[in-house]
Amino acid sequence: MADQLHPYRTHTCGALRKSDIGVRTRLSGWVHAKRDHGGILFIDLRDHYGITQVVVSPASPVFDEATAVPRESVIRIDGPVEQRPEDTLNPSLETGEVEVRVDGLEVLSRADPLPLSIADEQEAPEATRLQYRFLDLRRASLHARIMKRAQIIASLRRRMLELGFHEFQTPILTSSSPEGARDYLVPSRLHPGKFYALPQAPQQFKQLLMMAGFDRYFQIAPCFRDEDARADRSPGEFYQLDLEMSFVSQEDVFAAVEAVMYGVFDEFGEWPVTSTPFPRIPYAEAMLRYGSDKPDLRFELEIQDVSELFRSSKLRVFRSVVERDGAVRVLSLPNASAQSRTFFDKLERFIKGAGGRGLAYLILDEHEARGPIASAIEPEIVAALRELPGVGNDHALLFVADQPRKAAELAGALRLHLADLLDLRDEQQFAFCWIVDFPMYERGDDSSWQFSHNPFSMPQGGLDSLEKLDPGNILAYQYDLVCNGVELSSGAIRNHVPEIMYRAFGIAGYSPPQVDHEFGGMIRALKMGAPPHGGLAPGIDRIVMLLTQQRNLREVIAFPMTQNAQDLMMGAPSEVHPDQLRELSIALQLPEPTEEDRES
Repeated sequence: MADQLHPYRTHTCGALRKSDIGVRTRLSGWVHAKRDHGGILFIDLRDHYGITQVVVSPASPVFDEATAVPRESVIRIDGPVEQRPEDTLNPSLETGEVEVRVDGLEVLSRADPLPLSIADEQEAPEATRLQYRFLDLRRASLHARIMKRAQIIASLRRRMLELGFHEFQTPILTSSSPEGARDYLVPSRLHPGKFYALPQAPQQFKQLLMMAGFDRYFQIAPCFRDEDARADRSPGEFYQLDLEMSFVSQEDVFAAVEAVMYGVFDEFGEWPVTSTPFPRIPYAEAMLRYGSDKPDLRFELEIQDVSELFRSSKLRVFRSVVERDGAVRVLSLPNASAQSRTFFDKLERFIKGAGGRGLAYLILDEHEARGPIASAIEPEIVAALRELPGVGNDHALLFVADQPRKAAELAGALRLHLADLLDLRDEQQFAFCWIVDFPMYERGDDSSWQFSHNPFSMPQGGLDSLEKLDPGNILAYQYDLVCNGVELSSGAIRNHVPEIMYRAFGIAGYSPPQVDHEFGGMIRALKMGAPPHGGLAPGIDRIVMLLTQQRNLREVIAFPMTQNAQDLMMGAPSEVHPDQLRELSIALQLPEPTEEDRES
């Protein structure tokens, strides 16, 4: 009978049920856990699909071998499926009503001692987890997240196809272009001294597909950027749902993306999802109300501008800021009486730590205003503050004053800090919104105009706005998709008119010959008939991070790098043989080692 079985398994370790009792089975998997109960050995055998309990009695011819096999070894067992005794049923396992009585065993691969625990998922240093990622991936929680990632991607792909999009692949080896981050460069052997670049995004290629006459494109696209890591941004590479559509307005793009995002978050999330259409919030309004262009809408605490109230105030610290074209922003915090003086002192230290000059506050009781600045504020200003939306008795008004951009950032940081301190968020929801009407340009460090977002975006008002408006007042058809304070995607309606493209780049300091040189393929295509088109690219890693309730992208990526862009498992980046460098016509000119390098 055994010779007629599959060489490794007749069932997976998640397949056996009560209906299989009496069946002779063969299972293969990892030794997940071992327990010796009065001489009887119990082994939890694990594979990708689940866990099955197998039992080895002292009378079994393989008892000694089963006793000696280390955890995480790979074994094959044979035996009949039996009913578990009533007092050993395990409702937490799908196979929890049965067990396999082992009468045959083969060790397929014996495991050495392990650097981290698998079965109980004890905490391990991150460096250990990354160096032995193949072991870390055996842990049930991480294994499940990577599987959910695969399911989410499959759902995204299915939904895109249902909406009439077609999947195309774009080049990985391309030319370098100024898209905001550093490129990863690849030297060319056939063209000494020249380099390919790994794409920061398939931006130009997907636009060229629209100009080639394909109507709806998408791709689960790898992107490469040589930039520093954050909790919500992986160093090196990441994946996005890249899409582009022809003959569309901004609202057409929103409708398509909302259908996909709502569907996926409703399918895989455990919480309510913002109903479609998602709220549209202009960039300037988002910066005022939330101090951020990726606002967390899971709590209602909003920022208000009170600059004009203090323009003629005797409170000189605020008046002087307003006179220098600065801004005074305020947050109204209820239940002020529940907070101590120490609480407000800590908030002031937080603001100073964030780069602000300090925090002023005013507590409004029913009949008076009190606090460090109460005596310096005119009664009519206090009365006006009481009339602000959302302000009431027993509210603390928290003020920050600085130049408008800095004041917005400080107030936004304070808003999020208060949400953390006071547990203000409704954590169990997915709160989506679109941020729209981004400024086309912003001042650089040298006061020149730079693109503030995607340089290929269509300015609102077209050529007319570029020629007649101050660059700082030009808005673009650019938009971000935000969920729970996480930016999932940036996108735009594209500039498809060559004259507008030249003028837009001219404001940013590019001459027409430079545009032709840097973006020759794009300009040539635009001159040969280009449809109005637009798109965006939601980040796969961030989508999965939200849906699995993780705070770090490394918890949803199979083989992530460290914070400083190292692959500890494969040893990348690594030195290469001098022969390889000679073949590529490359000579290394390494920086002098620092004292820290010498010590390490």
